[in-house]
Amino acid sequence: MKTTTYPIQLSAAFAWYLAKNQIRGTKRYPITLMLEPLFRCNLRCNGCGRIREFSDVLDETLSVKDCLSSAEQAGAPMVSITGGEPLLHPKIEDIVNGIIGQGRFVNLCTNGILLEKSIGKFHPSSHLSFVIHLDGMAETHDKFAGRNGVFDSAVTAIKSARKAGFRVFTNTTIYKNTNINEIEQLFIMLAHIPVNGIITAPAFNYSSVDNDVFLNRQEIIEIFQPIYRLRHKVPFYNTPLYIEFLAGKIGLKCSPWSMPTRNPKGWKSPCYLLTNGHFSSFRELREKTSWDIYGPGNNRECSDCMVHCGFEASAINAIMANPSNLVRTIKGLV
Repeated sequence: MKTTTYPIQLSAAFAWYLAKNQIRGTKRYPITLMLEPLFRCNLRCNGCGRIREFSDVLDETLSVKDCLSSAEQAGAPMVSITGGEPLLHPKIEDIVNGIIGQGRFVNLCTNGILLEKSIGKFHPSSHLSFVIHLDGMAETHDKFAGRNGVFDSAVTAIKSARKAGFRVFTNTTIYKNTNINEIEQLFIMLAHIPVNGIITAPAFNYSSVDNDVFLNRQEIIEIFQPIYRLRHKVPFYNTPLYIEFLAGKIGLKCSPWSMPTRNPKGWKSPCYLLTNGHFSSFRELREKTSWDIYGPGNNRECSDCMVHCGFEASAINAIMANPSNLVRTIKGLV
């Protein structure tokens, strides 16, 4: 059933980019730009911190020019367009096409509600993937999303996008009250559609959100052990080492610089999850952020974080640094 596939162009672009930075001896470099062209959303999900944290600027958006300039400044081969709901941006197709025109790969993250209506704005490409969020089966997902019918709309959008020739991934966040049997049911259903890959991660403990829904570090490890055992049944799009990390089988350090975030307020410091300020340029973010004070063991707010935006890059570096990790990764992807 497992059918995860990676476009040759994407694999080659990442391999060249990583090798180039290692040859140069670059210590910190981004692997993915998290681009938030707007914070406005058509949902108010229980575990989302964005619409609460940035409630004062929900009407602000980044222009197409700002988005393309941000992609150039970061220089990462991948741009994840998130938000907010990106499909609410009136120029979203120009943003996507412009970034692809730079030779970069785009993951457009959406809750799926507007995807069927918007699909005609885009063209199937090895450089474009849709990422649709699903946190459980219908009743559970709709409860998290705060609206009935969201799950059905998302699944219909996934099937329509796949039928139209687009690459589609899903993203599932795991919370304290997540039912693992239900998650297995969800993942197997998605594998049968089939989606191109499944992304999963534990929720980050946002201070602005009800703390009762979040897992501590030990709880994350315990709940991801049965998820780890699904790796031969479902097409995880996370790196195999990251899934091992979530299941407590290996240790990884946080790389907060690896997925810089650009939003209407500027370059968010230090990472996609924490906000201790904004800078006007990527260069300022890189040079003025005190990176060493973040990550588990360094910062109280980071103590229970195991989210992919901080640790996937560390998993990739571990793969590059150790031939046995590379072999395990290749085996895990086929």
